[in-house]
Amino acid sequence: MRYLPLTIEDRRAMMAKIGVSEIDALFRDVPDGAIAPLSAFNLPDTQGELEVDRALSRLAAKNIAAGSAPTFCGAGAYKHHVPSAVDHLIQRSEFLTSYTPYQPEIAQGTLQYLFEFQTQVALLTGMEVANASLYDGSTATAEAVLMAQRVTRRSKAILSGGLHPHYAETVETVAGLFGEMKRVPVTPGSAEDLIALIDEETACVVVQSPDVYGLIRNLRPIADAAHAKGALLIAVVTEIVSLGLLESPGAQGADIVAAEGQSIGNGLNFGGPYVGLFATREKFLRQMPGRLTGETVDAEGRRGFVLTLSTREQHIRREKATSNICTNSGLCTLAFTIHMTLLGEEGLSRLARLNHAKAVTLAALLGKLDGVQVLTPAFFNEFTLKLSKPAAAVVDVLAAKGILAGVPASRLGGADDLLIVAVTETATDEDMAALAAALKEILS
Repeated sequence: MRYLPLTIEDRRAMMAKIGVSEIDALFRDVPDGAIAPLSAFNLPDTQGELEVDRALSRLAAKNIAAGSAPTFCGAGAYKHHVPSAVDHLIQRSEFLTSYTPYQPEIAQGTLQYLFEFQTQVALLTGMEVANASLYDGSTATAEAVLMAQRVTRRSKAILSGGLHPHYAETVETVAGLFGEMKRVPVTPGSAEDLIALIDEETACVVVQSPDVYGLIRNLRPIADAAHAKGALLIAVVTEIVSLGLLESPGAQGADIVAAEGQSIGNGLNFGGPYVGLFATREKFLRQMPGRLTGETVDAEGRRGFVLTLSTREQHIRREKATSNICTNSGLCTLAFTIHMTLLGEEGLSRLARLNHAKAVTLAALLGKLDGVQVLTPAFFNEFTLKLSKPAAAVVDVLAAKGILAGVPASRLGGADDLLIVAVTETATDEDMAALAAALKEILS
């Protein structure tokens, strides 16, 4: 049954009000080649609910679920174990149905967990303040560049070639209108020379660590060079579990940290929703996008929580807003907070060490195979292989064998013979042995 709330007369009245004669006029700014005719989709005729259910079930059966096969895919989305307690707690009605906390008097629970989330993110990243989350890691990175442009009153951003290409594209789409976005090419497994490109017109340098090929980057020299020229360093983290083992970006001199929090509390979920993390130095607080929850006391001296900073277009005049983001990722944020609380500092550290140890084991195992070269010299739980055959074809063959071997770099604009492999705590010794044996067979 279709739900069409507007009648033909309603639509005619609205079109007349805005001065168009047909619906197609609303899409005149879309390039001709970007709109496909309905006939191009070869959709079936109308079917009943039972027939549609069967058709969708047949399509779903073609998928290989990450939980049902050895999985080594990463490149910004990681399969980690999420305790069942997380789902049970976030589905409580007071969490699942809560709306944005405009009235602190009736939103103390929501505000408290946002406050605790901010504290966790600040501690993880080594920064002084964190906001109540953004959409995801890529949009957090774009917001970080916009913030750096405001703080420095400059427009040029230098993007490391090790920055995830999807993040770089998001930055160019969102912040590219306000200045030059300079992407620097990178060779997988090595660090490009960013320092030589920093000048007095540079607003920020954006560096991901571990980068898209898994390489752990030393941020200190880049931070020092940026600061010497009056620019900011934006550190990007796509695998937040890595901060349970690696030195925090804040300790390495980063001014802003933009990260993806999916690895903690949030499953792969077919690509979303995820949760963007954002933290910075206190001196830049007024330019931070999104929301900030603060702790206070009420008229009777009791502890309470309020929205301390809401520099968004929903709250203040649009031209004064630091962000046009309309919401934080509330439920995903809560999942992150619960999982992090269950882990604790010690648990996160153990989880990170386990991830790294398994990755080292697999890299050593695969590095012994003919036709395989490990390119990443220093990694956390992800590394890049150079294969003697096209990586995409190898991945397809392994998928048919029930093994999700990784992400071909060609899908991210990289070379055809490169394969990005991620190893988390969910990979067993048997899984790693199966990958090694299958890869050996294919490349021999």
